[in-house]
Amino acid sequence: MNVGGSYLEVNLLTEVMRIKVRRATQLLLFQRHREPGVKGWELKRALGKNYLKVLEILDSELEKIGLQVKMVKPKDVEDLDKARFMITVREPLNVGDATSSGWRIDEIAALAASVAFIISKHGKVQRRELEELLEDKFPKWFVEYSISKFIGRGYLKRESGGVLTLGWRAEVEVDKKLLLNLILRSKTEQS
Repeated sequence: MNVGGSYLEVNLLTEVMRIKVRRATQLLLFQRHREPGVKGWELKRALGKNYLKVLEILDSELEKIGLQVKMVKPKDVEDLDKARFMITVREPLNVGDATSSGWRIDEIAALAASVAFIISKHGKVQRRELEELLEDKFPKWFVEYSISKFIGRGYLKRESGGVLTLGWRAEVEVDKKLLLNLILRSKTEQS
């Protein structure tokens, strides 16, 4: 009788976890705020205090289809209740996929240069500095349009005093280490 009870308990726990994983997927996929994703406190309220375990199981399931659960912590805050969780692609998109999703190749280049430049300046740059960098390669009208587009889509964030930083979307979608490695590798190959 004890063996049957254990089997039933395991099945019940498995079903409860399956329901929580399904609920977590729904919460993470459907945008309810201006920014996509869900804050940790919202997940804790909806899924219980073991929500990180639920997200871990969801992440392993999403891996099968090339997606992942990504967490973005606010700067200088370690509190997971304030972190934002969302679903993103696991590997970087190739240029063909990016252009078919509405990005032009020159916009992708300008975004990559912008992100790399901000990283090289320790995360903050004056908008005018970024404009000057991009105007070496692109027309002034394109630079102004692109920077505004990057801000509007969440890749860059406008701070007070004309300062630009990386936005939530750059933190989530851009593999900064890979970007810098590609730029450095390109520079050494040119040398």
